[in-house]
Amino acid sequence: MNHSQVPLVVDLDGTLLKTDLLAETANGVIVAQPWRIFQVLAWLSAGKATLKARLAQASVLDPATLPFNEELLAWLREEKGQGRRVVLATASHQLLADQVARHLGLFDEVLATQGALNLKAHAKLDALVARFGEGGFDYVGNDWADLPVWRSAAQAHVVGGLAGVLGQVRGLGRPGRHIASGRPTAWEMLVRAMRPHQWVKNLLVFVPLMTAHRYADGASVGNVWWAFVVFSLTASSVYLLNDLVDLSDDRQHPGKRLRPFASGNLDLVLGWAAWPALVVVALLIAGARLPWQFVVALVAYFLFTLAYSLRLKQMPVVDVLTLAGLYTLRIVAGATAIGVPLSFWLLAFSMFLFFSLALLKRYSELRAVSPAGRVVGLRGRGYDTQDLGLIASLGGGAGYIAVMVLALYIQDEHTARLYATPAFIWLACPLLLYWVSRAWLIAHRGHMHDDPVVFALKDRASWTVAALLALAFALARVVA
Repeated sequence: MNHSQVPLVVDLDGTLLKTDLLAETANGVIVAQPWRIFQVLAWLSAGKATLKARLAQASVLDPATLPFNEELLAWLREEKGQGRRVVLATASHQLLADQVARHLGLFDEVLATQGALNLKAHAKLDALVARFGEGGFDYVGNDWADLPVWRSAAQAHVVGGLAGVLGQVRGLGRPGRHIASGRPTAWEMLVRAMRPHQWVKNLLVFVPLMTAHRYADGASVGNVWWAFVVFSLTASSVYLLNDLVDLSDDRQHPGKRLRPFASGNLDLVLGWAAWPALVVVALLIAGARLPWQFVVALVAYFLFTLAYSLRLKQMPVVDVLTLAGLYTLRIVAGATAIGVPLSFWLLAFSMFLFFSLALLKRYSELRAVSPAGRVVGLRGRGYDTQDLGLIASLGGGAGYIAVMVLALYIQDEHTARLYATPAFIWLACPLLLYWVSRAWLIAHRGHMHDDPVVFALKDRASWTVAALLALAFALARVVA
């Protein structure tokens, strides 16, 4: 058979797209109006076709930002260029399929879910056989639901490598192309989306242990390690949720579009299952191992991060205050984990330093999208490039105030009781002045990572400063 004369029919979700439009539209509706999750469940109870229709009508889709399988797309364009008829046949709703087809300008015909008919598996098979006849088309699919269609296709093309699917297709005796899905393993992407490198921020729960000099107390050390684990799980749950909420904005960002959800490398449904599971596990561990005051602090942290993800990050100044507060809340939680009182000096120093770092993060993000001579807003945030100078001024000033708080702390009576020679702590002041000034200078030149923590982890000078700071406090403690 001359396959160039046979229509080439291609599936959309998981095949031409690395994502699923049902999950995409449900995510968009729930993120925009979280209370509508109950409405979505009611639509689902009426059947998948009804759910898809309602979600398609309630959603705004930008096909230009969707993650396509570029290898498959290139082949389809090649076949189309040789005069072959190319057809899109998908279980996604007709409204969405038509938008994708118009964007690509590739398809001669679009078959999709309409009315009460969910065009999947045998329903898709019936539609294609009625349209082209038994064996009158080639088909490109990706999973088990496509097996009935492959059985009636002249040639079976497979995208991805689901266990067992390839073997079943080859057993039909009409194998065609095998095209990679372009997606790494789900577990690899899930771990990446959880951002374990960001767990270093949760080391802040150790600060009260160190400042109270309780590092020789085994029970306190054990509690703080459990606090670190719990905060890391909770933070990862929030990172997952934040990426689901920011999906459309991330796809417009030159760097964030490569994140697991935005790139289509991780299923949105898995994300919605994983983030609440992590929260539940964190709360169970906290309830079993740590004081109730810590659990209260953990719940407060989660609620504030949830509010930040859903709304506060869009409010200028409020967003950076919230970020600074979340850093400080880690220190508060560390104190509750070991039952030590909170120090006024530590809270004041933390708030100003973290406010500076939060502003540094926003400045770097804004600087990265700043074209010469044009005012551009930071998508999903409340800032534009006119604010760069003010943000730098506020951020640098907050950093210097943190150093001043540290200097005043040295003269406090309580400090004299904790340290044999508090004067050694003065060495920390110029070190911090250097680090804050250098960080803002790097950001001003446009070389700062959009996350200052990632910058510090990779920066040799930051590690040197951290070591010298530790030495200064150690000398203050032991040298009389």
